[in-house]
Amino acid sequence: MKKITKTEIIIIFLFYLFFSILYRIVLWYSANNYELEGFWGWAKLRDYWYMSGMQYVFYFIASIFIWFIGVNLLKRKKTIIQISVVLLLIPIIVFIIREFRYVFLDSIGIWHLGGVGAVWDWYIPSLFMMIQFGCFFAYRYFKENQQKLKIEGELKTAALKSELSAIKAQLNPHFLYNIFNTISASVPAENEKTRHMIAELSDLFRYQLKASQVEKVTIQEELEFIQKYLALEKERFQDRLHVTIEVDEAIKSELIPPMLLQPLVENSIKHGLSSLIEGGTITISIKKKNNQLAFEISDTGIGLDNKEAVFNKGIGLTNTRLRLEKMYNTTLKLTNNNPKGLTISFEI
Repeated sequence: MKKITKTEIIIIFLFYLFFSILYRIVLWYSANNYELEGFWGWAKLRDYWYMSGMQYVFYFIASIFIWFIGVNLLKRKKTIIQISVVLLLIPIIVFIIREFRYVFLDSIGIWHLGGVGAVWDWYIPSLFMMIQFGCFFAYRYFKENQQKLKIEGELKTAALKSELSAIKAQLNPHFLYNIFNTISASVPAENEKTRHMIAELSDLFRYQLKASQVEKVTIQEELEFIQKYLALEKERFQDRLHVTIEVDEAIKSELIPPMLLQPLVENSIKHGLSSLIEGGTITISIKKKNNQLAFEISDTGIGLDNKEAVFNKGIGLTNTRLRLEKMYNTTLKLTNNNPKGLTISFEI
């Protein structure tokens, strides 16, 4: 809730000034002074100040005080509590101001309402301030509701954009693997190897599309995707790339987040093996230990001296680490492989 502004204070002051003048005119006219003093008789500054100006200045200051006690200091409380405190403070403070003013006016010999009529100098200002704070709470509710509607509108717009982006993200791989299938069908039969590679690439995009639609896949599905990815990499590296997969059959039905291993395997190839003339071996190991799945991706590449710096080189490892931290409160561990290379491990 924002604090009261200078402009709002000025508006409240002018509001009180207007009603103090109106109150002065009513008292002046009720005393039958119109015939004696003429139309502008009410505007005598001294009489205006003592009859109404003084008390409305006090009420203006009191309204700021009530706002500070009942609203500002209780800004973390519910609105109903703020309203209750304000309603309690108004008659008490107005009564104190009236009594103080009466004592002062009596000391300087200035007339004021007396007897039963004195109740009006308590009732009218109290009612007036209750209306004032009623308008304040209504105005605040209106502004907060407008802000809420604005935020809801922005969230709906953001959700729509997100939904459209998700649709686009699905259309792109869908379009691509359909194109790959079309290209594959147009490749002559004697180029079976090329057709097979196109089909494998199409399957990769199909799996990526599935990964954007589901929360979990089986280890078997993830491994099939990894094997297709590595098969294409082997076409590039030929005999320089060797792959070993060590996974117990009993755990292949376990569910894991999709696209969890591919960034790690890609990192081992790109940063570990690609620069070596002789190539190397990538070993993927998944085991179950103490009711947790333990993953290891090892390579016999060049290794890393500054293992933390690798997270600044690309988004693959960084995103995987963030996914593990948010989903499982675990993280990636980077250690030296024996006799050389790097091992990336984690547990979920």
